Amino acid sequence: MTFARALFRQENNQLNLDWPTRLKICIGIARGLAFLHEESRLKIAHRDIKATYVLLDGNLNPKISDFGLARLDEEEKSHISTRVAGTIGYMAPEYALWGYLTDKADVYSFGVVALEIISGKNNNNYMPS
Repeated sequence: MTFARALFRQENNQLNLDWPTRLKICIGIARGLAFLHEESRLKIAHRDIKATYVLLDGNLNPKISDFGLARLDEEEKSHISTRVAGTIGYMAPEYALWGYLTDKADVYSFGVVALEIISGKNNNNYMPS
């Protein structure tokens, strides 16, 4: 099940995500990003971190998924310039506007997801028209 479905759906069978569970999921996502950015041999920028791309296992442990937009970098560069790809509302401004990609772009997206976890509200509901 995706984390977005567990967090946002309005049906009677919605998962009960209490505060300790939400914290566990939040920390799990942060650990996953830390692995991608710091611990992996290849430095991976996911470029589209959002609740839809976080899967939950049977114990509600989060797993980051959908690496279709990910960028790999073996070098120790501080940033790369690239074509912008991702979801509006989750992208760091410097990446969305200028294609300036660092691992901090994923951290920005994680901050948006953390706000969704705290509020229980989907960021997509607050997009300008």
